[in-house]
Amino acid sequence: MLSEFRTFIAQGNVVDLAVGVIIGAAFGKIVNSFVEDIINPILGLVMGGTDFSQLKIVLKEAVGEVPEVAIRYGNFLNTFIQFLLIAWVIFMIVKVANRARLSSSLAPKE
Repeated sequence: MLSEFRTFIAQGNVVDLAVGVIIGAAFGKIVNSFVEDIINPILGLVMGGTDFSQLKIVLKEAVGEVPEVAIRYGNFLNTFIQFLLIAWVIFMIVKVANRARLSSSLAPKE
């Protein structure tokens, strides 16, 4: 059983998946910083100095120790922008990989 597990872990697919997950997590942090530190200040400047991530619609004000009830659409928009950036980068990577695969399959064989 242990040798089967070692064989499974040593397969390229598992190692590739692990590397992909680690790189994906690091890339997510980069995109998060890009949105929060670069895009949001620019949008805030355009919107008259608004902190984009703090945009919300208050449904019920805070009373005493009971916190407010609010729809935080600024956070949602930040997350949506991050998703779009990550999806776009993944699309571009897949497009380049598919083009490389297609050109290598069309190359004359010796």
